[in-house]
Amino acid sequence: MHVLPQRCYFSSSGPSRGHVRPAIRCLASTSAARRPAPTSIDDPSLQSTWSHRAWLTSGCATIAVTLGKSALAAVASSSSSGVVEPGVMVAGLAGYFLADLGSGVYHWGIDNYGNASTPVFGSQIEAFQGHHKWPWTITRRQVANNLHALARAVAFSLLPFDLLCEDATVLCFAASFAGFIMMSQQFHSWAHSTKSRLPPIIVALQDAGVLVSRAQHAAHHRPPYNNNYCIVSGAWNRFLDENRVFEVLEMAIYFRYGVRPRSWSEPGSDWTEEGPEEEKRSLSPQVVAQAQAHVTMSQ
Repeated sequence: MHVLPQRCYFSSSGPSRGHVRPAIRCLASTSAARRPAPTSIDDPSLQSTWSHRAWLTSGCATIAVTLGKSALAAVASSSSSGVVEPGVMVAGLAGYFLADLGSGVYHWGIDNYGNASTPVFGSQIEAFQGHHKWPWTITRRQVANNLHALARAVAFSLLPFDLLCEDATVLCFAASFAGFIMMSQQFHSWAHSTKSRLPPIIVALQDAGVLVSRAQHAAHHRPPYNNNYCIVSGAWNRFLDENRVFEVLEMAIYFRYGVRPRSWSEPGSDWTEEGPEEEKRSLSPQVVAQAQAHVTMSQ
Protein backbone atom coordinates (compact mmCIF):
# COMPACT_ATOMS: atom_id res chain seq x y z
CA MET A 1 0.00 0.00 0.00
CA HIS A 2 1.32 3.44 -0.92
CA VAL A 3 1.11 6.25 1.61
CA LEU A 4 0.89 9.87 0.57
CA PRO A 5 3.63 12.15 1.91
CA GLN A 6 2.86 14.54 4.75
CA ARG A 7 0.47 17.40 3.91
CA CYS A 8 -0.92 15.59 0.82
CA TYR A 9 -4.50 14.36 0.72
CA PHE A 10 -7.08 13.06 -1.72
CA SER A 11 -9.59 15.56 -3.01
CA SER A 12 -12.45 15.37 -5.50
CA SER A 13 -13.32 19.06 -5.50
CA GLY A 14 -11.72 22.48 -5.63
CA PRO A 15 -9.23 23.91 -8.07
CA SER A 16 -6.99 21.47 -9.86
CA ARG A 17 -4.00 21.51 -12.18
CA GLY A 18 -4.69 18.68 -14.61
CA HIS A 19 -6.54 15.37 -14.87
CA VAL A 20 -4.95 12.47 -13.02
CA ARG A 21 -2.89 14.44 -10.52
CA PRO A 22 -5.73 16.58 -9.03
CA ALA A 23 -6.81 13.45 -7.15
CA ILE A 24 -3.83 14.22 -4.94
CA ARG A 25 -3.59 17.68 -3.42
CA CYS A 26 -0.16 18.64 -2.12
CA LEU A 27 0.29 21.70 0.04
CA ALA A 28 4.04 21.56 0.36
CA SER A 29 5.95 23.70 -2.10
CA THR A 30 8.24 21.91 -4.51
CA SER A 31 9.50 24.94 -6.38
CA ALA A 32 13.18 25.65 -6.80
CA ALA A 33 15.00 28.20 -4.70
CA ARG A 34 14.37 31.79 -5.73
CA ARG A 35 16.85 33.08 -8.29
CA PRO A 36 18.06 36.65 -8.68
CA ALA A 37 16.37 38.63 -11.44
CA PRO A 38 18.40 39.77 -14.44
CA THR A 39 19.59 43.28 -13.76
CA SER A 40 18.68 44.49 -17.25
CA ILE A 41 17.98 43.32 -20.77
CA ASP A 42 21.70 43.86 -21.47
CA ASP A 43 22.81 41.68 -18.57
CA PRO A 44 26.18 40.00 -19.36
CA SER A 45 24.57 36.62 -18.66
CA LEU A 46 22.56 37.08 -21.87
CA GLN A 47 25.62 37.76 -24.03
CA SER A 48 27.63 35.17 -25.99
CA THR A 49 31.21 34.36 -25.04
CA TRP A 50 33.93 32.93 -27.27
CA SER A 51 33.40 29.59 -25.52
CA HIS A 52 29.69 29.69 -26.44
CA ARG A 53 30.55 30.47 -30.06
CA ALA A 54 33.13 27.68 -30.19
CA TRP A 55 30.64 25.09 -28.95
CA LEU A 56 27.94 26.29 -31.37
CA THR A 57 30.44 26.07 -34.22
CA SER A 58 31.41 22.55 -33.12
CA GLY A 59 27.78 21.46 -32.96
CA CYS A 60 27.02 22.87 -36.42
CA ALA A 61 30.17 21.28 -37.82
CA THR A 62 29.33 17.80 -36.55
CA ILE A 63 25.81 18.08 -37.97
CA ALA A 64 27.23 19.19 -41.32
CA VAL A 65 29.70 16.28 -41.36
CA THR A 66 26.95 13.78 -40.50
CA LEU A 67 24.66 15.15 -43.23
CA GLY A 68 27.54 15.13 -45.69
CA LYS A 69 28.38 11.50 -44.97
CA SER A 70 24.70 10.61 -45.33
CA ALA A 71 24.50 12.36 -48.71
CA LEU A 72 27.67 10.69 -50.00
CA ALA A 73 26.48 7.27 -48.83
CA ALA A 74 23.08 7.83 -50.46
CA VAL A 75 24.69 8.87 -53.76
CA ALA A 76 26.98 5.84 -53.70
CA SER A 77 24.01 3.55 -53.03
CA SER A 78 21.90 5.08 -55.81
CA SER A 79 24.82 4.86 -58.25
CA SER A 80 25.11 1.12 -57.72
CA SER A 81 21.38 0.37 -57.68
CA GLY A 82 20.09 3.16 -59.88
CA VAL A 83 17.42 4.02 -57.29
CA VAL A 84 17.49 6.75 -54.65
CA GLU A 85 16.55 5.19 -51.33
CA PRO A 86 13.35 6.86 -50.02
CA GLY A 87 14.30 5.69 -46.54
CA VAL A 88 16.88 8.47 -46.28
CA MET A 89 14.27 11.21 -46.68
CA VAL A 90 11.87 9.38 -44.37
CA ALA A 91 14.64 9.17 -41.78
CA GLY A 92 15.18 12.92 -42.00
CA LEU A 93 11.48 13.60 -41.45
CA ALA A 94 11.40 11.10 -38.59
CA GLY A 95 14.31 12.91 -36.95
CA TYR A 96 12.39 16.19 -37.13
CA PHE A 97 9.19 14.61 -35.81
CA LEU A 98 10.87 12.77 -32.93
CA ALA A 99 12.99 15.79 -32.01
CA ASP A 100 9.74 17.57 -31.15
CA LEU A 101 8.77 14.67 -28.87
CA GLY A 102 12.24 14.61 -27.33
CA SER A 103 12.13 18.35 -26.63
CA GLY A 104 8.80 17.88 -24.83
CA VAL A 105 9.98 15.00 -22.67
CA TYR A 106 13.15 16.87 -21.71
CA HIS A 107 11.26 20.12 -21.06
CA TRP A 108 8.74 18.28 -18.88
CA GLY A 109 11.52 16.59 -16.91
CA ILE A 110 13.52 19.69 -16.06
CA ASP A 111 10.39 21.75 -15.39
CA ASN A 112 9.20 19.27 -12.79
CA TYR A 113 12.15 17.48 -11.21
CA GLY A 114 15.48 18.37 -9.66
CA ASN A 115 17.02 21.71 -8.75
CA ALA A 116 20.16 23.76 -9.26
CA SER A 117 22.28 21.19 -7.36
CA THR A 118 21.20 18.24 -9.54
CA PRO A 119 24.28 16.69 -11.19
CA VAL A 120 24.74 17.38 -14.92
CA PHE A 121 21.32 18.99 -15.41
CA GLY A 122 21.31 21.44 -12.48
CA SER A 123 22.19 24.57 -14.45
CA GLN A 124 19.56 23.80 -17.09
CA ILE A 125 16.90 23.12 -14.45
CA GLU A 126 17.68 26.45 -12.80
CA ALA A 127 17.63 28.22 -16.17
CA PHE A 128 14.24 26.78 -17.14
CA GLN A 129 12.79 27.65 -13.74
CA GLY A 130 14.07 31.20 -14.19
CA HIS A 131 12.57 31.23 -17.66
CA HIS A 132 9.08 30.82 -16.23
CA LYS A 133 9.61 33.87 -14.07
CA TRP A 134 11.38 35.98 -16.69
CA PRO A 135 10.37 34.48 -20.07
CA TRP A 136 11.20 37.70 -21.92
CA THR A 137 14.94 37.18 -21.33
CA ILE A 138 15.16 34.34 -23.86
CA THR A 139 14.39 36.80 -26.67
CA ARG A 140 17.35 38.93 -25.57
CA ARG A 141 19.86 36.10 -25.40
CA GLN A 142 22.39 36.07 -28.18
CA VAL A 143 22.21 32.97 -30.37
CA ALA A 144 25.39 31.24 -29.18
CA ASN A 145 24.49 31.98 -25.55
CA ASN A 146 21.11 30.35 -26.10
CA LEU A 147 22.32 27.28 -28.03
CA HIS A 148 25.80 26.44 -26.72
CA ALA A 149 24.73 23.86 -24.11
CA LEU A 150 22.72 21.83 -26.63
CA ALA A 151 25.42 22.32 -29.26
CA ARG A 152 27.99 20.80 -26.91
CA ALA A 153 25.77 17.77 -26.31
CA VAL A 154 25.20 17.40 -30.06
CA ALA A 155 28.92 17.61 -30.83
CA PHE A 156 29.72 14.73 -28.48
CA SER A 157 26.64 12.68 -29.42
CA LEU A 158 27.19 12.81 -33.18
CA LEU A 159 30.94 12.17 -33.08
CA PRO A 160 30.56 8.34 -32.91
CA PHE A 161 28.23 8.46 -35.94
CA ASP A 162 30.75 10.57 -37.86
CA LEU A 163 33.56 8.16 -37.05
CA LEU A 164 31.91 4.76 -37.20
CA CYS A 165 28.66 4.82 -39.19
CA GLU A 166 28.39 4.54 -43.00
CA ASP A 167 24.64 3.95 -43.32
CA ALA A 168 22.95 6.86 -45.12
CA THR A 169 19.59 6.34 -43.41
CA VAL A 170 21.00 6.19 -39.88
CA LEU A 171 23.24 9.19 -40.51
CA CYS A 172 20.38 11.26 -41.90
CA PHE A 173 18.16 10.46 -38.92
CA ALA A 174 20.93 11.24 -36.44
CA ALA A 175 21.77 14.57 -38.10
CA SER A 176 18.12 15.61 -38.39
CA PHE A 177 17.24 14.67 -34.81
CA ALA A 178 20.36 16.30 -33.35
CA GLY A 179 20.02 19.41 -35.49
CA PHE A 180 16.41 20.09 -34.53
CA ILE A 181 17.13 19.36 -30.86
CA MET A 182 20.02 21.84 -30.96
CA MET A 183 17.87 24.47 -32.64
CA SER A 184 14.88 23.88 -30.36
CA GLN A 185 16.01 26.63 -28.00
CA GLN A 186 16.08 29.08 -30.89
CA PHE A 187 12.59 27.98 -31.96
CA HIS A 188 11.64 28.48 -28.32
CA SER A 189 13.04 32.01 -28.39
CA TRP A 190 11.12 32.82 -31.58
CA ALA A 191 7.93 31.55 -29.92
CA HIS A 192 8.38 34.30 -27.33
CA SER A 193 9.11 37.05 -29.87
CA THR A 194 6.58 39.39 -31.42
CA LYS A 195 5.88 39.00 -35.12
CA SER A 196 7.33 42.43 -35.80
CA ARG A 197 10.72 41.26 -34.50
CA LEU A 198 10.79 38.07 -36.56
CA PRO A 199 11.74 37.53 -40.21
CA PRO A 200 8.64 36.88 -42.35
CA ILE A 201 9.84 33.34 -43.17
CA ILE A 202 9.91 32.44 -39.45
CA VAL A 203 6.40 33.83 -38.95
CA ALA A 204 5.21 31.82 -41.96
CA LEU A 205 6.77 28.61 -40.60
CA GLN A 206 5.13 29.21 -37.22
CA ASP A 207 1.75 29.84 -38.83
CA ALA A 208 2.15 26.66 -40.91
CA GLY A 209 2.94 24.57 -37.82
CA VAL A 210 6.47 23.74 -38.98
CA LEU A 211 7.85 25.61 -35.96
CA VAL A 212 6.10 25.93 -32.61
CA SER A 213 3.77 28.93 -32.68
CA ARG A 214 3.57 31.81 -30.23
CA ALA A 215 -0.01 30.93 -29.29
CA GLN A 216 0.76 27.27 -28.61
CA HIS A 217 3.79 28.00 -26.48
CA ALA A 218 2.04 30.87 -24.70
CA ALA A 219 -0.37 28.24 -23.36
CA HIS A 220 2.57 26.63 -21.54
CA HIS A 221 3.15 29.91 -19.69
CA ARG A 222 -0.44 30.18 -18.51
CA PRO A 223 -2.10 28.30 -15.61
CA PRO A 224 -1.97 25.39 -14.95
CA TYR A 225 1.59 25.42 -16.45
CA ASN A 226 1.54 21.67 -17.14
CA ASN A 227 0.96 21.32 -20.87
CA ASN A 228 2.38 22.16 -24.32
CA TYR A 229 5.95 21.20 -23.43
CA CYS A 230 7.18 20.45 -26.97
CA ILE A 231 9.14 23.31 -28.55
CA VAL A 232 10.28 22.21 -32.02
CA SER A 233 7.01 22.13 -33.97
CA GLY A 234 4.58 21.48 -31.12
CA ALA A 235 3.03 18.67 -33.20
CA TRP A 236 3.12 16.26 -30.25
CA ASN A 237 1.56 18.61 -27.70
CA ARG A 238 -2.08 17.80 -28.37
CA PHE A 239 -1.50 14.03 -28.34
CA LEU A 240 0.58 14.14 -25.13
CA ASP A 241 -1.85 16.44 -23.32
CA GLU A 242 -5.11 14.81 -24.40
CA ASN A 243 -3.80 11.34 -23.54
CA ARG A 244 -2.33 12.54 -20.23
CA VAL A 245 1.02 10.93 -21.00
CA PHE A 246 3.04 13.09 -18.63
CA GLU A 247 0.45 12.76 -15.89
CA VAL A 248 0.73 8.96 -16.08
CA LEU A 249 4.51 9.21 -15.91
CA GLU A 250 4.28 11.54 -12.90
CA MET A 251 2.01 9.11 -11.08
CA ALA A 252 4.32 6.20 -11.89
CA ILE A 253 7.35 8.11 -10.60
CA TYR A 254 5.51 9.18 -7.47
CA PHE A 255 4.24 5.72 -6.55
CA ARG A 256 7.60 4.10 -7.34
CA TYR A 257 9.97 6.67 -5.83
CA GLY A 258 7.78 8.99 -3.76
CA VAL A 259 8.93 12.05 -5.73
CA ARG A 260 6.31 14.66 -6.58
CA PRO A 261 6.65 16.92 -9.65
CA ARG A 262 6.52 20.67 -9.20
CA SER A 263 3.32 20.80 -11.27
CA TRP A 264 1.39 19.11 -8.44
CA SER A 265 1.75 22.21 -6.28
CA GLU A 266 -0.31 25.34 -6.75
CA PRO A 267 1.57 27.98 -8.78
CA GLY A 268 3.73 30.18 -6.57
CA SER A 269 5.89 33.23 -7.10
CA ASP A 270 8.42 31.22 -9.10
CA TRP A 271 5.80 30.78 -11.84
CA THR A 272 4.58 34.40 -11.84
CA GLU A 273 6.04 36.38 -14.69
CA GLU A 274 8.13 39.43 -13.91
CA GLY A 275 9.81 41.78 -16.33
CA PRO A 276 9.45 44.92 -18.43
CA GLU A 277 5.82 45.90 -18.86
CA GLU A 278 6.20 46.13 -22.62
CA GLU A 279 7.23 42.47 -22.67
CA LYS A 280 4.19 41.44 -20.66
CA ARG A 281 1.94 43.35 -23.06
CA SER A 282 3.58 41.90 -26.17
CA LEU A 283 0.95 39.17 -26.61
CA SER A 284 -1.92 40.40 -28.75
CA PRO A 285 -5.51 39.61 -27.69
CA GLN A 286 -5.69 37.11 -30.57
CA VAL A 287 -2.60 35.23 -29.35
CA VAL A 288 -3.91 35.24 -25.77
CA ALA A 289 -7.24 33.83 -26.94
CA GLN A 290 -5.49 31.14 -28.99
CA ALA A 291 -3.25 30.29 -26.04
CA GLN A 292 -6.27 29.90 -23.78
CA ALA A 293 -7.83 27.63 -26.40
CA HIS A 294 -4.72 25.41 -26.31
CA VAL A 295 -4.98 25.24 -22.50
CA THR A 296 -8.67 24.33 -22.72
CA MET A 297 -8.00 21.57 -25.29
CA SER A 298 -5.35 20.05 -23.01
CA GLN A 299 -7.76 19.76 -20.09
